[in-house]
Amino acid sequence: MQPDHCVCRALILAAGRGRRMGAEAPPKALLSFGGKSLLARHLTILDACGVHQVAITIGYRAPDLRNEVARHERGGSVVLIENPSFRDGSIVSLWHGRDVLRSGMSILLMDADVLYDRRVAMRLLDSSYENVFLLDRAIEPGEEPVKLCIDNGRIVDFHKRPQIDHQWHGESVGFFRFSPSIAAELADRVEGYVNAGQTHLEYEEPIRDMVLAHGGRDFGFEDISDLPWIEIDFPEDVQRAETAVLPNLIA
Repeated sequence: MQPDHCVCRALILAAGRGRRMGAEAPPKALLSFGGKSLLARHLTILDACGVHQVAITIGYRAPDLRNEVARHERGGSVVLIENPSFRDGSIVSLWHGRDVLRSGMSILLMDADVLYDRRVAMRLLDSSYENVFLLDRAIEPGEEPVKLCIDNGRIVDFHKRPQIDHQWHGESVGFFRFSPSIAAELADRVEGYVNAGQTHLEYEEPIRDMVLAHGGRDFGFEDISDLPWIEIDFPEDVQRAETAVLPNLIA
């Protein structure tokens, strides 16, 4: 059954410093393309898709992010969750958002540093799967991309360095939709890692744990290889975003 978009809540991870962008770089969520920041684009797209409840984890230069949210008029509510330990792994940001994961709603978990348009978000929302990943088959070689690994149409691994045999893999977009029960399970797994002092980890680690624990049975994926998007990790990604992605986005 197709999900009701209005009962989804988005959790955007925007606390990190983005060290690879340079010492003086702003938060990646504040990078501007076509006169609009990535964060403002997120909020506009989510509004257009009927997702009116949004929580955002902030940390590095938090006042700047607060000001950007305040400038954006929207119909729904935005809750800002401060992560003072933003220098740690992104699992800590997800830990600060654990109450959102346990809210009893379907959750859209989203990296903040992605340039995309509403077609990508709608691919996530319109999926027939209750728990869904997005992937792009046009993956760059190397260890940097997080890989979603597929075997016989089923997700079998989720890692930068996959450890399980599979037929093929694509790059994870960093956007997910989780059912209320799976979101709550994710919160429990995140809490376990943080309580054990493993705050250096990235948020993908507990998600991988869930995929392996469920044998991939409760998770699906949607292919967005036909849609324009880019994650901003390095300065050269900014130029690629402006020349190869931005012109292909719909308003």
